[in-house]
Amino acid sequence: MSVYKKDQIWYIDYYCEGKRHREAIGPNRKMAESVLAKRKTLIAENRHLDVVRKPKFTFDQLAKEYMVYAKTNKRSWLRDDLSVRTLATSFAGKRLADISGLALENYKKKRLETVSPATVNRELACFKHMYTKAIQWGMATVNPVKAVRLLRENNNRIRYLTCDEVALLLQELPEDLISLVSFALHTGMRKGEILALKWNDVDLKQKLIFVRGSKNGEKRELPMADEVSWRFASLPKTSTYVFDFGNRNRIEAIRKGFTSALKKAGIEDFKFHDLRHTFASHLVMAGVDLLTVKELLGHKSINMTLRYAHLNPDHKRRAIESLKFSDGHYLDTKKAV
Repeated sequence: MSVYKKDQIWYIDYYCEGKRHREAIGPNRKMAESVLAKRKTLIAENRHLDVVRKPKFTFDQLAKEYMVYAKTNKRSWLRDDLSVRTLATSFAGKRLADISGLALENYKKKRLETVSPATVNRELACFKHMYTKAIQWGMATVNPVKAVRLLRENNNRIRYLTCDEVALLLQELPEDLISLVSFALHTGMRKGEILALKWNDVDLKQKLIFVRGSKNGEKRELPMADEVSWRFASLPKTSTYVFDFGNRNRIEAIRKGFTSALKKAGIEDFKFHDLRHTFASHLVMAGVDLLTVKELLGHKSINMTLRYAHLNPDHKRRAIESLKFSDGHYLDTKKAV
């Protein structure tokens, strides 16, 4: 019995009832040694048949059950739906017991060719939770995603549109996305918050938007700009949700239409979430204080909002110059000398 490394992945090699077994564990040697020790114990206690008889459930079966669970229990189920469908392009039809750490590393490498590290991490996190539920439901015995190291993310990246780029983008968007994108630009709401928005969350008389499905679970109120209220008045109220795409998958419809419009407008290195950065960046450049921007964005900590401070280098000078004391509060420097 031994552990060995091949292509950055650690494997275990052992014999059970005269038959040789090799298993890919992941990039962590200690994890491989731990799994091998468990195998030795099982064989010594004659419980090794549990190791050999692996559940035969497939990715497709788990995906179906997991999405039923996600829609019932998770606010972020739309994001999970996108992750599951993306994962299916590589793992559909495969048995859960046969998906190795090496296969996951290859998936990670392939996805990095077209998407950001943050997107890959979200997909791996979803897959990891899928396996956690699979173990609870008796569909799997091991979670191979636990051994996969997540990628380093650049959370300080700020990409925003200029006013000219906004005009170009709106001009190229399909009709059913113009109101949604304009809404994102004027509210700074996250895509998940926008898609979760229902008509009873909108007060057209008081021009208020009630954000209930926020990322941090806290509710907040947003004042409605005239552009937004005008857009709302023109939207059909045929669904519970404000932004509805009929029988089409909403995330997929947005992704395709938005990506196509960006390409036609010649706008590069831009994602839907960057509309939120655009909202915040233009507020800061217009002189809006960071605390107000924090409240509008729904940031839990001011540290997140401070990323935009450099866009308004004069804000400290204006703050100092805003002080207006009476003459009696100043020292007469000439007399002091």
